[in-house]
Amino acid sequence: MSDWWRPVSRIALRGLLAFVLGSVLLVLVFRVVPVFGSMVMLEREVSSWFSGEPLDIQQSWRPWDELSDYAKLAVIAAEDQRFPQHHGFDLVELRRAIKKGMNGGSLRGASTISQQTAKNLFLWTGRDWVRKGFEAWFTTLIELLWPKERILEVYLNIVEFDRGVFGLQAASRHYFGVDADQLSADQAARLAAVLPNPLERSASSPGPTTAGHANWIRRQMSNLGLGYLDKL
Repeated sequence: MSDWWRPVSRIALRGLLAFVLGSVLLVLVFRVVPVFGSMVMLEREVSSWFSGEPLDIQQSWRPWDELSDYAKLAVIAAEDQRFPQHHGFDLVELRRAIKKGMNGGSLRGASTISQQTAKNLFLWTGRDWVRKGFEAWFTTLIELLWPKERILEVYLNIVEFDRGVFGLQAASRHYFGVDADQLSADQAARLAAVLPNPLERSASSPGPTTAGHANWIRRQMSNLGLGYLDKL
């Protein structure tokens, strides 16, 4: 057994080491380099090729200072209100989600902005355990190697808001005809409200569910206040 196990184990160890070093280097590069694409964008593009339905990917990078503070606050209020405090994994929400799941509910709400950034940027969509493992790894890396502002900056530039519409700048132009730094508080809340299901919801013509969610987000934004961004 040792005759074949030793070379196999060496190859496996070298592969693991290459993956670790490569992923660390990749995360370090994206700490400073603008992100003009993501694995989710690539997946959507490939799916459109196979389906024969053309897809025009819209995405335009905007740095932190050119992103609406209302939008920053809106996604925190909607997606991850403990974002400034946790280290990538919100254990409080995770326990609540597990309890809800055990009672037959959905696990929606346990994923943090850090986790969503990791899976949008580096991974494929889906809920399998292999992807969850990679998600935990990349989430840990970006929390260790990026400041919170960078995590939110990248998230706002790559998250999907509609079919082919990625990032706050493209979404702001697509839905409201304004740039990402010109969004009002209400517009920002409506954009955040489409994130749970961006392919089915609209920020410009919200249905009752989206409108109700946007109103809830707006109240949460008022409770937190723009000063909450100083905690990042």
